[in-house]
This record gives sequence, C-alpha cells and structure tokens, in this order.
Amino acid sequence: MRKSAENEVVSGWDVYWRLLSYVRGHWPMFILAFIGFALYAASQTAAAKWLEGFIDAVESGNLDQRVWLALAIILIFLVRGLGTLLGNYGFSYVARAVVSRLRCQMFDHLLVLPCAFYQRHTSAELLSRLTYNVEQVTGAATDALKTAVREGLTVIGLFGYMLYLNWKLTLLFVAIAPLVGAVVALASKRLRRLSHGIQDSVGDISSAASEAIKGYQVVRVFGGAEAERARFNRVSERNRRQFMKMVVTQSITTPVIQMLVAAVVALLTYIAMSPALLASMTTGQFIAFISAASLMAKPIRQLTEINSTVQKGVAAAESFFKLFDEQPERNTGAVTLTSAQGRVEFREVSFSYPDSEGPALKQVSFRIEPGETVALVGRSGSGKSTLAGLLPRFYDVKEGEILLDDRPLSEYTLESLRSQIALVNQHVVLFEGTIAENIAYGALAGASDAAIRAAADAAMVTEFTERLPQGLNTLIGENGLLLSGGQRQRIAIARALLKDAPLLILDEATSALDTESERFIQTALEHVIQDRSTLVIAHRLSTIERADRILVMEQGVVIEQGSHEELLAQGGSYARLYKMQFNQD
Repeated sequence: MRKSAENEVVSGWDVYWRLLSYVRGHWPMFILAFIGFALYAASQTAAAKWLEGFIDAVESGNLDQRVWLALAIILIFLVRGLGTLLGNYGFSYVARAVVSRLRCQMFDHLLVLPCAFYQRHTSAELLSRLTYNVEQVTGAATDALKTAVREGLTVIGLFGYMLYLNWKLTLLFVAIAPLVGAVVALASKRLRRLSHGIQDSVGDISSAASEAIKGYQVVRVFGGAEAERARFNRVSERNRRQFMKMVVTQSITTPVIQMLVAAVVALLTYIAMSPALLASMTTGQFIAFISAASLMAKPIRQLTEINSTVQKGVAAAESFFKLFDEQPERNTGAVTLTSAQGRVEFREVSFSYPDSEGPALKQVSFRIEPGETVALVGRSGSGKSTLAGLLPRFYDVKEGEILLDDRPLSEYTLESLRSQIALVNQHVVLFEGTIAENIAYGALAGASDAAIRAAADAAMVTEFTERLPQGLNTLIGENGLLLSGGQRQRIAIARALLKDAPLLILDEATSALDTESERFIQTALEHVIQDRSTLVIAHRLSTIERADRILVMEQGVVIEQGSHEELLAQGGSYARLYKMQFNQD
C-alpha cells in the first residue's frame, strides 16, 4: 500500500515537471514576473524593518528621523505596487500562453489520431478536456507557481530577517516543517483522486447535455424529457458531491496548518518575553520579530492552499498527457501519390474492430479497374462501410493486402493517398459557414466561384439555393441545421464533385434524397463516374443497376458478384433482395 502511494507521488511530480516544461518558452516574461514578486517580498521584509526603526526612534526620542520614516512608507508601497504589477502581468501572460499552447497542441493531436480512438471516447468528453481540464492545468502551471514564487519569496525574506534578529527563536519555525509536510502529503493524495472524479463528472455532464440538446425532437416526441432530466440531475449531483468532498478536504487542511503556525507564534511570544531575551533585544527588534512571525502566517497558509490547485492541475494534466501519448495514425509510407490511375485490388483482406467479438471482414478479394464502378450491397452490418473505410486507411488491415495502382496502400503517404479519394458519407458532416464554403472545404478552399457553381449545379444544390436570399453564400448554421437532410447530402455530393478525384466512394450517397432529386443526382453521377474508379454502397438497388459489377456481402464475406443482369439470372441473394424491394415474384 505504501509503495503504491509513493509511486503515485513520484508520478505526480513527473507529471508536474512535464507540465512546467510548457512554461520554458516564456522565460523572459517569467523572469520579469519573478523580479516583480521579489520586489513584493522585499517590501514585506522592509515593512517589518521599518516598524523596528519607527519604534526605536520613538522610544529613543530621535524624532528627527520622521522625514525619512515617512518617505520610507511611500517608497515601500511604491515598490510593492510595482512588484505586484510586474508579477501579476508576467504570470498572467505566461498563463494564457500556456492555455493557448495546450489547447492548440491537443487539437492538433486530435486531428491525427486514428479512428479507433474516437470510437472509445465521446465528443463531449474530448470537449471537456479542451475547456474545463485545460483551465485546471493552467492553474497548476501558472497560478500555483505565481503563489509559490510570491509567497515563497516573502517567507524567505521574513525568515531571513528573523534569523538576523534572533536565530535561536527563529529555529522554532523549522520545527513545524515536518508536520506541515505530513499534512500536505496526506491531503495531496485525496485531492488528486477527487480531482479525477470531478473531471470525469464534468465529461458526463457535457455528454448528457449534448445528447439531449442534439436529440431534442426525439426527446419530446417519445416523452424522454423526464428520463433525460433525471440523468442530467444524477451526473450533476455526482459533480456536486465530488466538489464538496474537495472543499471539505481543503477546509480541514488549511485550518490545521494555520493552527500549527499559530502555536509556534504563540510559543515565540511566550519565550521572547522572558527577561533574558528582552534584555538582548531592543523594543523595536522585539516587536519587529513578533510582527515578522505574524506576517509569515498568511503566506504559509497560501502556500499550503496551492496544494489543491496543483493536485487539480496534475489530475487534469494526466488526462492531457494520456491523450498526447496516444499514437497518431501510422503514416510510414514514403511514396507521394500525385495522380492515381484508380486500379484497386483487395487481396484476402480480413479485418476486426478493436474489442469486437468477431471479424467484420473475412478474406475479401476483388478488383476495381480504372474507370470501373463497383457496388456493394447487403444487409446492415454485412461489412460494406467497413470495407469502404479501409481504402482511405481510416483503419489498417491486419490480414491481407489492399493495393492501389499495384502498390500496397501502406507505401503511400496518408496525405497523398487521401488527396486522390473523394468521399460522400451516409451521415453528412457540414461545418458552420456558407454553402459555398462547405462545397469548397479544406484543400478545395481556393476553388473558383465558377468551379463551385458548376459542382453545385451538377449536384442539384442550386435547385434550392436559388430560392435563398444569399444563394450559395447563405449561412447554414451548425452542421447544416437550417437545411433538410436531402439538401445537406446534395452539398456533400457537390463537395466530392468539386474535388474531382480519380477514386470516388459513395456510402449511401443518395439515401436522404427524394425520388425526384435522386433521379437528377443519378444522372449527374453517371457522368461523373465515367472517368474514375467508383465504389458505391447502396441499399436502394435501383441506384446501382448500371454498375459494372455488384458485390453481395453477408457477415463480412462476398457471397455473390456480377452485373445486375447476371445476379438476377443466378436467382440468389441479390435476386431475393431485388424482388423484396420491388415486390416482384
């Protein structure tokens, strides 16, 4: 038990030192802040020294020093104000720089993590790390450091002055150091554990709220408001309980340490007033000594309170660094693909998702020649979308091999490989902005207005944008909230058309279109797919009748393949699916 606690402390310090590495790039501002707080600490010690001089001057009747004593007060507070300004500005500058760097680094890393990572973590959890956790991390990296520097220098200054006045009495303060350390160590373990609980509960709150807000229509129609309310109240209550446990721990720790300091100050007062010690010190020195000892109580208390901030930050940093340590997508290819011919071959490909019970694909083999259209059909869960996701290397195959232009996909760089592929998903993703910006998205942002309009015309986007006041420049809201499902899908198709890639993947590309729009889109797609290799996934068999070859999949296996007419003539699974859809005997 003790060994595990020691390991936790060591790992905590390792995490904290790693966190402090983010401050290194801002040493000039950090040094400025350090100088500022050194001036602040010096003013505190100077105030105790001023009190000594004032009392000695009054006691000795040396009233001629009043001018210097008055000017000294102004100088002390001037130095204190300047030091506070420099210290606060410097540390605040570093704090926001660390926040920005951490968020940008996390976001950059999220963009290169493999698809399997996103299957293990919800979007609400990741957003919680970007918002709540990063602020906790910043508190540990800068706010706690600010308090440590300011109050630490103050304690050092006052302690040094007390040593100068009477070193024997000052050593009593050293006696409480082990007791304070024991209390802080005991509280640290519990604070960090509670911080983990609070961070998890914040992620649960974000997840519960996000799902209820996004699915508000389903919630209301199916009477789920009460269940969602109960769920949200449950995770909110868990967050409250975790937070209150932390408050109780802090509230107990601080008074205990304050009492230890107060006991030492009381003992100092008792001993210092003995006749032998009073004879060796002037009245001014005696009062200055007691004042310095009393002044140390506040910085010592604040130094112990930063423990909770540090522990919250360390707990948050652990979640950050755990994410940073996630391995990005494997991008070991060295060949840059500039213009693919479009020859695709699957050789005995088998694939299983992480933590899945069985394989999603089993020894799948087929070829797509340049300019050929191959369609995948089958029941839901038969492996069609999985197979399509392997081509852009969203997942890497463990068994078998996929070749493009007679080279394994792993030999190409990810960026160049994906630049040769256009994709239309079943679940369309749009971004906040205009319709034109969503068509010319990412690397397509430099496309001309004429090219954007041509793609929009081909995908029947202009059919509905002509009725909008701003046309293609109309803002569509979050994920195209202001558009219908069919309109959103047409924008996704226009995006793929604008890319004009030699490989085209259509995963239920027409599933959200009405019959009339689908007819127009099919006509447009027939022109588009003539010069490129196309992989089509469809439930509506009417949309793939003209495909060069149709693969019928079932439980991850290709059970039939051939043209539409050939498969109907075989009278197998495809023929049954076709008859079922069109009510034919």
